[in-house]
This record gives sequence, structure tokens and C-alpha cells, in this order.
Amino acid sequence: MRAFTTLTGIAAPMPAENIDTDQIIPARFLKTIERSGLGRHAFAGQRYEADGSENPDFVLNKEPYRRAEILITYDNLGCGSSREHAPWALLDFGIRCVIAPNFADIFYNNCFKNGILPIRLPREICDALMGDARLGANARLTVDLERQVVCRPDGTEIPFEVDAFRRHMLLEGLDDIGLTLRHDGAITAFETKRKQAEPWMPEIRKTADGESGTSQKV
Repeated sequence: MRAFTTLTGIAAPMPAENIDTDQIIPARFLKTIERSGLGRHAFAGQRYEADGSENPDFVLNKEPYRRAEILITYDNLGCGSSREHAPWALLDFGIRCVIAPNFADIFYNNCFKNGILPIRLPREICDALMGDARLGANARLTVDLERQVVCRPDGTEIPFEVDAFRRHMLLEGLDDIGLTLRHDGAITAFETKRKQAEPWMPEIRKTADGESGTSQKV
């Protein structure tokens, strides 16, 4: 997972509440388990007309927001189903930070697991940041995770809170698997010791296609 330290980028204003995961990535695009390629379908219901052409009024179809890396919305972002494809689609589009007064819990957790930083800020602050975002490419926001501040174009710094462990994971670019692999030496040592002490126990092995399996000695 790509580390998140400091991000300076274009912010797209999306002043709506209850943007659910079906809006972020409609169900008809959930046939894949790949994390790439979903960006072109992000917000498909609003982004495209019935004939497949772009909706010129939708914010992400306008310049400079086609290149947005930050999304600013209102309450309850990511409500609805728990599909992890929603943060996948945002990340594949290029969004690395989402700012809102509050989030649906599962979506909030899934963002961290996929390298997206969700920031909770009061409604009035979100309004101010949307005002900045509407100024376009000359009004980029900076999100500094290490210092835990959002920097406005005029230099004003807005502090935000984030769980210390989740902050560490993003700063280090670690997902759950990456965190586990940091203990690979200890895991290998444990398995070697267990194999010697309990040779009758099944051992984990890797198959030719890379998938895990078990073998049982008899």
C-alpha cells in the first residue's frame, strides 16, 4: 500500500449528504475482485448520461476536478452497503483523502485499509473548504498527516484527529497483510519450532499458483 504522508492536490466539492456506496460504485460493476480499473466507473450514475456520454454538469467531469485527489462532502459519506469496492473505485480514480463531517463506519474503516485518509471536520469547516475548492486549480489543499493539519490556500491550518494506530499504518504504507509480514521472521521461527515439537500437526504450504494450503503428515 502506498504511504500517505503529505498530500497537496485539487479538492473536488461535492455538497451532498448520504452519498452511499451504490452511488460511489454502482452494483453492476461489482463483478470483479480486482482493485484496478474501477475508477472509470466511480459515480457512474451521475457521471454519465444514458447513452454513455459524460454529464457536463457533474463536478468530476469538469476541469480541474478531473484530477482531484481530495473529495469534500457532507454528512454520512459511504452509507449503504459495506462494499469495499467503494474505496477501491475512489482510489483508482485518484482520490486519496475524503473530508466530511462524518462517515458510515464500515466505509470509514475500509478507507484506512486501502490507503485513503478519511478526515472528520465540522460542517462549517467543510463549507469553508468547499469554498476554497470552488476556486479551482489555484486553490489546492494540503493534507499533512504527520502534523495532522489541513492547510488552506491562505495558509490557515485546520487540525484534525485520527487514531494513532491508523495514522501509523498510513504513514508506513501498511495494510493488514503488510503489518503481518513485518513479523515474518518471528512467524517462520514459530512454525519451525512447532514443526519440531509437534510433527503430527498439519503444516502450511504454498501451492504452485501461490495459494495457501495444508498438508498432513501420516
